[in-house]
Amino acid sequence: MTNTAATRTAGNGGGTKRVRKTPDERRREIVNAAVRLIGEKGYYGTSLREIADAVGMSQPGLLHYVGTKEGLLSMLVTDAYDATGTPDDFMKTGLPGSDPHGMLFPAYLRYLVRHNAQRVELMRLYMVLETEAFSPDHPLHDYFERRPDSTWEYYSGYTWRIPPQMGEWHESMRPVVRQCIEAMDGVQLRFMRRPPIDLYDEWLVFERMIFPSPIWDRYR
Repeated sequence: MTNTAATRTAGNGGGTKRVRKTPDERRREIVNAAVRLIGEKGYYGTSLREIADAVGMSQPGLLHYVGTKEGLLSMLVTDAYDATGTPDDFMKTGLPGSDPHGMLFPAYLRYLVRHNAQRVELMRLYMVLETEAFSPDHPLHDYFERRPDSTWEYYSGYTWRIPPQMGEWHESMRPVVRQCIEAMDGVQLRFMRRPPIDLYDEWLVFERMIFPSPIWDRYR
């Protein structure tokens, strides 16, 4: 019997039928359930059993897809959160500032903020995990400890057009990238609280401080 969404098997109860889902469909269900549950209760407060129940699977069946609870975290962060909203995605949009031969860094960050505003549950999950990961025993402790360096190295793999007063990217932009990470973390945390704010408008306030006029006026 093939394992495709089109494969149907007769159930034991009065001829009911069920749809066998593809591995990709199952992974998406697992990710969605885990994002919601861990985003609400944290990594330590969520069991694999709860996630399995949420997608109608046995715990051994869930482990077939994620391997371990730590493997599930890797799936959530690297395969879900980090995999979209990238500079490569920005280049494909054709938006102002997305020229692959010289992207504009502030323009990319505005794109990223808009993207994050459309995936609120993933953003909440990321903030919960980042807070939990202060503990050295947390599976993502090293990931978040390395985050400033890994983000800098990642962005440095692209071609950006910056003001000539700034010199070369590698000469001056590392503290700017660090400030952007810090500001974005803070804006996203405030976005989750009440009263609500507009994530994009709030980011623009910080953009004007991090990329001030007149130096950055033609490079936004």
